[in-house]
Amino acid sequence: MKRPTERYPVSKNNSLWHLYKTVSFFKVVKNFIVIEIARVTPFLSVKNWMYRVFLRMDVGAKTAFALKVTPDLMFPEKIAVGNNCVIGFQTTLLTHEYLIEEYRLGEIHIGDNVMIGAQSLILPGVTIGDGAVVSAMTLVHKDVPPGAFVGGNPMQVIREGSRENHKEEI
Repeated sequence: MKRPTERYPVSKNNSLWHLYKTVSFFKVVKNFIVIEIARVTPFLSVKNWMYRVFLRMDVGAKTAFALKVTPDLMFPEKIAVGNNCVIGFQTTLLTHEYLIEEYRLGEIHIGDNVMIGAQSLILPGVTIGDGAVVSAMTLVHKDVPPGAFVGGNPMQVIREGSRENHKEEI
């Protein structure tokens, strides 16, 4: 199953050479400054406020972005994170992919009570269901069912169902 992304073909040079035709240079500079400050800010409420106000991300109550999490630099407004989530250390949330013959844009939807382990990579067009757990260093290239425990590169479903059913394994 393909991830739901908008596809934009390019001609001649690879799509990264078309970068500033797809997003404003000044938007990228502003986002870079905000993201770099937020990545090292130890105050979770300040970090969430910065993401909501300056990047227009949809961030739920009591969600925690760990140190050095990197939201998408070009299109952070395509990221929605539910309530009471933990996004682990050095995780990257990408809403764009610049490829040779096209670039793709897609939203990321993360449900409530989701745990994403350190150094994971979330690709555009992915939905992570409520209560899901993503193990550290996982490449999330497809949707994660609610309550599932997933991990690996490429991501595999390790356990399905409610976290309550296998708490001792987590």
